[in-house]
Amino acid sequence: MPATPSPAVPSLPSFRGRIGRDPRSGHYAAPRRYRLHLSLSCPHCLGIAITHSLLGLDDVLPVTLLPAVPDEPGGGHTALRPLYEASSHRHPGPATAPVLSDDWTGRIVSTHTPDILRDLARRFGPADRCRPVLYPCGQDEEIDAVRRLCEHGINDAAQTAGQADAAPEARTAALGSLLRALGSLEWRLATGPYLLGDAITAADVELWVALVQLDTVHRRHLDASAVQRIAAHPRLWAHARRLAAHPAFGPHLDLDGIARRHDAHCRGPEAAGAALCVLDWSAPARDGVTAEAV
Repeated sequence: MPATPSPAVPSLPSFRGRIGRDPRSGHYAAPRRYRLHLSLSCPHCLGIAITHSLLGLDDVLPVTLLPAVPDEPGGGHTALRPLYEASSHRHPGPATAPVLSDDWTGRIVSTHTPDILRDLARRFGPADRCRPVLYPCGQDEEIDAVRRLCEHGINDAAQTAGQADAAPEARTAALGSLLRALGSLEWRLATGPYLLGDAITAADVELWVALVQLDTVHRRHLDASAVQRIAAHPRLWAHARRLAAHPAFGPHLDLDGIARRHDAHCRGPEAAGAALCVLDWSAPARDGVTAEAV
């Protein structure tokens, strides 16, 4: 079965700090003050790494990469433990990634992916016509709708559809939800090259990460018929392949790390879909496809 989330630890401290506009806000975007801690096998971290690269923040916001497979119970990383302890004395839960930390204080600013993504796009780096506008004015609600659709309609539904010990009717219903979500996104791509028009936005990042997870993790627990129905969305998978050729997307894709992370904590049986790959994620790099093709 797909990886089962660890039981939630009650009353965990919430790290939801935000980056403000200027020094009066406390956490303001001074160059190299903050640091991202990411494990590229984690879908949340993968989306943040892509956003960081799209915005060209290498010289402004350093990134520390963590191992693909967490080395603490509950999906935590030993390397993050000092940050968690400094931010929450005797922190009761796992020291998980992603983390946005403040090097000036040695504490965590945020572990909340949607907030981190918005702050990267709106607070870091100078305005530059060459940088994509990942959160166009007036489109926040649409981007949030795509994020929810990817989270629940793709990730959660695919996990339930492939859960070996779930009731057959629950698996059937979940597969239906998954296919409806994919169909909705396929329809969006019929009117333009990207989900929200003619340029990459945060919605495309959310979708790409969800499709990576669907094809590299969830597919392994689905039957062959389900995988064939998932693959029958040509615009979606063509979109995924084009973005895999983009220098901000493909280089962050750690297929081996994703597989090792999944294998480390999944004990469910594989299904026939494991033998059917929807997309060859390494093909763009192998075939020499460049960003100009995107």
